Amino acid sequence: MRTVHVRIEGRVQGVYFRAWTAENARALGLSGWVQNCRGAAVEAVFSGDPVAVATMLRRCEEGPRAAIVANVTVMSEGGVVPDGFSIRRSG
Repeated sequence: MRTVHVRIEGRVQGVYFRAWTAENARALGLSGWVQNCRGAAVEAVFSGDPVAVATMLRRCEEGPRAAIVANVTVMSEGGVVPDGFSIRRSG
């Protein structure tokens, strides 16, 4: 099991990024959450099979069609996340 907290920067708000992230994370069987942040960034937590987490991180480097991802930073690793994946209100 691997859990990561990431910050995704670039043109990632207003381009369907949170919904796209939730769809991809659920398809990969990951738990966690995603939310818009101040400063035109998105933060997310992905938890699950290490291969699925690595796949999700690679997908975040591309994002949905309208996104322009400048940077994906793993801010921390570890922790316990409840089952399921949610979209949180902007933080």
